[in-house]
Amino acid sequence: MAGHATVPSSPEPSSLRALPPSAKLVVKTLEYEGRLTQAELVESTRLPDRTVRYALRELEDEDLVTSRISFADARQRVYSLTTAES
Repeated sequence: MAGHATVPSSPEPSSLRALPPSAKLVVKTLEYEGRLTQAELVESTRLPDRTVRYALRELEDEDLVTSRISFADARQRVYSLTTAES
């Protein structure tokens, strides 16, 4: 489709099976929307900040998500799927 961003391939389903539903939702949100800050993930998923923070930690531990310092605000980190930037 013209005008739509390409969607990166999802992480392996087997690597997601053991993760909590909140982490799966964060993966799907990043897959659909691309790079997001924690605050943007909270807004998009409607999950509590603490839940998103835990999900991101789990996903980073599994090497499914990477984070970088935001150029717009060095106090924030931008998260993306590892497969999108491998």
